[in-house]
Formats: sequence, structure tokens, C-alpha cells
Amino acid sequence: MTIQELIEKTAELQISLSETQVKQLEQYAQLLVEWNEILEKHFYDSILPLGKGKIFGKIADVGTGAGFPGLVWKIVKPELDVSLIEPTGKRCTFLQEVMNQLHLENIHVYNTRAEEQVKTDREQYDVVTARAVANLRVLSELCIPLVKVNGLFLAMKGMQGNVEAKEAAHATKMLGVELEETQDISLYTGDMRVNLYYRKVSHTPQQYPRNYGQIKKKPL
Repeated sequence: MTIQELIEKTAELQISLSETQVKQLEQYAQLLVEWNEILEKHFYDSILPLGKGKIFGKIADVGTGAGFPGLVWKIVKPELDVSLIEPTGKRCTFLQEVMNQLHLENIHVYNTRAEEQVKTDREQYDVVTARAVANLRVLSELCIPLVKVNGLFLAMKGMQGNVEAKEAAHATKMLGVELEETQDISLYTGDMRVNLYYRKVSHTPQQYPRNYGQIKKKPL
């Protein structure tokens, strides 16, 4: 049904909608759409890996943006110690406000890039994740140096995840991880999600990560 059809059908019920009322209904409809998308495309998608029982301890979410998945994980599993790594200052301000309003503890926001964070937190995290940040060849070099040996690198990807995994096989091996499990999920919307679980089997060589310009220009 279009908004014009709604106006006409409503008029048949002897109810006349004003221009303001029509705009309010349109805005309400838009909010409903956005809310449904947030619940599935962001909240449910973020929660999916938690069902595997592999997410525990000290967590780093690289390029967290508005807090997906790290902030959602903290809400669903309060026992986690979560670090949100985000280079954009405005997003960090938003994340801090959410944390304050929700009274969350043991969660930290770092307004920096992953390759800078590794200088202080190298191989300090049980789980390092990233969702919709970069191609896996680039993402691996940003995230894996933060993972402790025996820890987990979880790359949350879209429908091309398995293709990216093959392309990044050389990079992931060089950086010290092995692909342990692949989770292929179809959301209600039909969107495909591929979660790649990599186990850290050896220390990442000290020369990695390089600076972001080098990583992007010449991925491993």
C-alpha cells in the first residue's frame, strides 16, 4: 500500500488525514523499518557468535563503529572484559554515552587504530573480532597481532566470507592463525553471514602489523 492509497482508504472511513498527520505516519513507518533492521541486521547478527560458546574473557572489537558486535556482546554477556577500538572520535563519544547510560563496567573505548593499539596490547586478548571493517587480507594484519596464543580471531563477514578466507590463506598463516571453524548463517532478510573462527597457534612476527598505508597498498 502506498501512502496515497492509505489516505484514500482512510477517507472512505470518513477520516481525513491532514498533511501533518500523513508526515507523522510516514516518519513512524520509517522508524519501524529502521528498528526492525537494527534488531536483526545489527543486534541478532552480533549475537550469533555467542551461541558457539567460544567468546569469553578479554575481548577487543576492532573498528567497532556504533558498537557492533562488542557493545552488544557486553550487554548479552556482562562478564566479558571488552575493549572497543575505534579511530573516529565522534563514534567514540557516542559509545561512551551509551556505556554511561547503560551503566556498563569493564568496557573501554580506545580512540585509535588497531595498529597503534597493538603497541601497548600486543597478544593481550582472548578474542579479537571485527565486523564489516575491511577485506580479510587487510583485516588479518590489523587484528591477529592483538590475539594471544591459543586465542581466537573472529572475522564477521558477509556472503563473500568463504572467498575472502581462501584469498587470505597466506596472510593468516604468516600471522600465526589457523581456520578452526566456519559459521554460515542466513538472516530472516535473506542476507548471508559468514563468521570465520581462527585459532592462534603461534606468535605473530614482530614486524606485523605494518602501518595502515603499507597494509592497504600491499596486503599480505
